[in-house]
Amino acid sequence: MEDKEKPGRGTKLPRHPMPEQDPKERIRNFQEVALGYRQEEAVAEASRCLQCRKKPCVSGCPVEIDIPAFIAAIENRDFLRAAAKLKEKNNLPAICGRVCPQETQCEAVCTLGKKGEPVAIGRLERFAADFEAAQGDIPAPTVLPPTGKRVAVIGSGPAGLTCAGDLARMGHQVTVFEALNAPGGVLTYGIPEFRLPKAIVEREVEYIRSLGVEILLDQVIGCSATLQELLDSGYQAAFIGIGAGLPMFMNIPGENLNGVYSANEYLTRSNLMKAYLFPSYDTPIKRGRRVAVIGGGNVALDSARTALRLGAEEVTIVYRRSRAEMPARAEEVAHAAEEGVQFKFLTLPQRILGEKGWVRAMECIRMELGEPDESGRRRPVPVPDSEFEMEVDLVIMAIGTRANPLLPSTVPELRLNRWGYIDADPETGQTSIPNVFAGGDIVTGSATVIEAMGAGKRSARAIHRLLTGEDPPF
Repeated sequence: MEDKEKPGRGTKLPRHPMPEQDPKERIRNFQEVALGYRQEEAVAEASRCLQCRKKPCVSGCPVEIDIPAFIAAIENRDFLRAAAKLKEKNNLPAICGRVCPQETQCEAVCTLGKKGEPVAIGRLERFAADFEAAQGDIPAPTVLPPTGKRVAVIGSGPAGLTCAGDLARMGHQVTVFEALNAPGGVLTYGIPEFRLPKAIVEREVEYIRSLGVEILLDQVIGCSATLQELLDSGYQAAFIGIGAGLPMFMNIPGENLNGVYSANEYLTRSNLMKAYLFPSYDTPIKRGRRVAVIGGGNVALDSARTALRLGAEEVTIVYRRSRAEMPARAEEVAHAAEEGVQFKFLTLPQRILGEKGWVRAMECIRMELGEPDESGRRRPVPVPDSEFEMEVDLVIMAIGTRANPLLPSTVPELRLNRWGYIDADPETGQTSIPNVFAGGDIVTGSATVIEAMGAGKRSARAIHRLLTGEDPPF
């Protein structure tokens, strides 16, 4: 029997918009664009939920949150209970509520979405997490008695933090080894302040620490120590969640000119090295006047919007397919357009032109869409004799990343696939080394924060089972 609308609920009530900074104001600052629901807005949005018996939204959540339960708690104004329900499954709810693509996951299968707009699950998750934080003194969940087992987690991104947090709650002693000088992985170095404030990441990391997890910084495993050395020093298992941080380039003439960045370097200089806090931090970063960002994903949009805030007069996204094929979130595309980012679709750079060693222009060719390729998207094909030049002085390559070979190259027993990613069981994360597990982008290639978290959660369960011979408690 299908779930039906209850009186006063569902499609009869409009979805509540997210309060936001005005575009004319926000392009002059790095403060968060989305301001969050107020209590009355959150309660009203929660009241739209049908409380379906089948709970399709739960099946759409990679970390298995009981979504109807936390939404019901918000509707009943028990906001702290809503946060507690979230944390039964999700160690990083304030982050997920901000950057997860709910529109393609839990909200995509929301029953309300069949006839109208789905419940704003992500916005409600953010509200509950932020409400709890505003109360102060966040209660830690129950941690099971110590098992005496030690686990090394390599990488403090979303996969590593999730795995570490779950293992700690199961009673294991967990140490996280992070290569950079701040924890959070891509959450810290890759996502701009206006989408995910550093204070939010720091708050969620402190919660993981409160579970008993030790986080060691400036630890490049594969350099400062090897994986085998960790295992020999008393860790009974390891989880590798190092992401896929090796930038890709187009291999076109002119990419070695000054003024050409990878998105990785550009965003790391702005985020981790705090160029966004100029003049308090005088981080070396070129502030272009006319900026071209190559790519059509969220990273490209983050780079373009960062360039605007750093003072660019004109920023253009250059993408070889059409708007319909862009993998970026629709919300981020809309925000970028509101802020003045321009878009050149069906355009492919062919070479970058320089003057005295610096970028001065980019030669492009127009494209048209042909037959679908292996991704299911129509393949872009060059239009003959359609070359043209764009005047630019800064080019940011945001066309994807690959697996960094540093750690895998030091572990010959670790099986890799043909692209250099770690070959791991999709259900458990177990690698070719029985007590070594892996998850997130280092296994799948670039994906979403919540997918990496789901991988970390599955591996935590598998590691617990391996170390104790018992089924995981949650």
